[in-house]
Amino acid sequence: MKRLIQGGLDKTAREAKEKERIGVVMDGVLATVNVVSSAIEAMPQASLVWSGVCVALEQTETSRNGIEYVSKQMEWYCCLSTDLSEEPIRNSQHPLATKYEWDNRITDLYQQLLLYQMKTVYSFYRHRGLVLRDIVNLDDWTGELTAIRDAEGRFKADTTIYTALQANSYLRQLVVQQLFEKELQYIQHLRLTDPRDDKKRIEHDKGGLLECSYRWVLQKPEFTQWRDNQGSRLLWILGDPGKGKTMLLCGIIDQLRREVHQATIPGLLSFCQATNKRINNATAVVRGLLYMLIEQRLSLLRHVRKKHEHAGERLFEEENAWFALSEILANVLQDPALPSACLIIDALDECADDRDRRNLLQFIVCQSSVSTRVKWIASSRNWPQIQEELKVAQNVPLSLELNAESVAAAVDFYIRHKTSQLSEKKAYDDETETAIRDYLSSYADGTFLWVALVCQNLESVPQWNAITELSTFPPGLDSLYGRMLGRLNSSGDVERCRHTLAIASVVRRPLVLQELLLFIDGLQHVKDSLGALRGIIGFCGSFLFLRGDKVYFVHQSAQDFLVGNKSAIFPSGVEEIHYIIFSKSLSAISKTLSRDMYGLRAPGSLISSIKTPCPDPLATVRYTCVYWVEHLCASGRRDDLQDHGLVHTFLEKYLCWLEGLSLVAGMSDGVLAMRQLENFLVSTSGTKSTLF
Repeated sequence: MKRLIQGGLDKTAREAKEKERIGVVMDGVLATVNVVSSAIEAMPQASLVWSGVCVALEQTETSRNGIEYVSKQMEWYCCLSTDLSEEPIRNSQHPLATKYEWDNRITDLYQQLLLYQMKTVYSFYRHRGLVLRDIVNLDDWTGELTAIRDAEGRFKADTTIYTALQANSYLRQLVVQQLFEKELQYIQHLRLTDPRDDKKRIEHDKGGLLECSYRWVLQKPEFTQWRDNQGSRLLWILGDPGKGKTMLLCGIIDQLRREVHQATIPGLLSFCQATNKRINNATAVVRGLLYMLIEQRLSLLRHVRKKHEHAGERLFEEENAWFALSEILANVLQDPALPSACLIIDALDECADDRDRRNLLQFIVCQSSVSTRVKWIASSRNWPQIQEELKVAQNVPLSLELNAESVAAAVDFYIRHKTSQLSEKKAYDDETETAIRDYLSSYADGTFLWVALVCQNLESVPQWNAITELSTFPPGLDSLYGRMLGRLNSSGDVERCRHTLAIASVVRRPLVLQELLLFIDGLQHVKDSLGALRGIIGFCGSFLFLRGDKVYFVHQSAQDFLVGNKSAIFPSGVEEIHYIIFSKSLSAISKTLSRDMYGLRAPGSLISSIKTPCPDPLATVRYTCVYWVEHLCASGRRDDLQDHGLVHTFLEKYLCWLEGLSLVAGMSDGVLAMRQLENFLVSTSGTKSTLF
């Protein structure tokens, strides 16, 4: 259109010059219109001529100004409509009817602007009867320009309303987005660990889940009674260590998820592991169940919101967390929005604290009796105190010892699977594979863990010596652990191996290699100290294993065996090991801690925005920063608590310690540690120290 207008103007350049000269004097002429009109009123012929001149001059001026105005406005509205049509906020929803009507209004205005331009261009190219057309006002430029201005006025009014509606829509979207981010924060704070990931990890560590190792339980009358009888809402699976309780629950939950109906939440499994401080307590178990329930039904988040708005993230970490979280879970289980659900808790016996375990058992008993839409499965060793708590509930016990035949059949299938894997890896002949399978079947005694440990040891035995070595593995877990502990004497570094086992047995959580290295003498100055430590853990492979850089026990029963045989790895007593950990911890922390270790500069930095530097100056002391007080108290020694003693000197760097705690996300643990330290001091001396 611009090219057409410019072409028309070029074509009529001579006329444009004439009109330009007319335009120069136009203002003066038009200023005399009223005077001249009064003077010639008495002469009709002169009035007619004068009127024609005035009209022609006015129409010429109007046409010239009109096309300039319309062209400029056309560009303006093109830009305006583009800006108003953009979505400054993602996923913003405009009212569709309003948007459609606004589009119609801008389209109508475009039509009038385009028609005016087209008519003007046409006038440039037609036969030039300009003066006559202007005199008789055939083109009516003034009327059309007025219509355009009227349309603009209506459009501006409509746009004002539309932009107000648009702003409201954006504000609503911002509110929704902020609410979503807030709810996401609640869920993130609630999440301690995802039990679904725990399940994957455990299955991986145990060599995978075999269907034939758990299918038998689905046909047992105890299981079908629990599943089909509305009054049977608690199934208790009990058995000795290594009988496959954890994998049994993993298989049950997979089966329940395959059978789940639309109005039912699939089975939710939460693990309790004594060797992992993050999930070895009742609060962590309840927290895991809550996290998964709310992920399944976000509407249930309102129960968390009520308390979180006042307490914040500390709701899940303070010493009263159990009471707050158990109340929230109880409310969730009574919520009408909750469909039928199955909650599964593995290894009740691995709750580290007796009172904690009792609280969890009482909660399960209470909820299984009042919540008709929720069913429970729990597993544990056959401990009298657990049986005592559960007997008041309408529970259905399923004892693995009483189902020994079914368990033995599952173990036989597991043996065939493991020997087949071992034979393929070690290239055994048929005779050797058969001999190993027969030996395992004869002495397994229905214990998956015994089979797994023997096969693990055979992996490091030469092919030609497998049969001879096999006969040295005694039946029974304790006997097997005793034999493995005895083999450490041939490791060449028996003292470090035993010391490593002692450290691993008393720490509050699994250590990474850099943390463990701090407590093993003689390795700090070795060129490849971490490699040397890996070698020591390899010698302890019947008890410990590495996942990544973190050290774990192969099974809780392995740790129980070591703690129960104190003379083997604690020649000077367990308290001495605790004191070694405490003293080395305090020494390492004192050397490491300083002001602004991560170079943040700004003291108000959000912990979520902090990036851990590489190398991390706190890598070796993350554990010790949090747990040195616990080991001091467990050692029972207060020599270093005297005024101006080791602890007093360390606490002079109190602010640096608090900074370190915040960087390792251990502030709440630090608060509890100070309270524990004060209580320990009072209990041993009867008075408070000037430390506090």
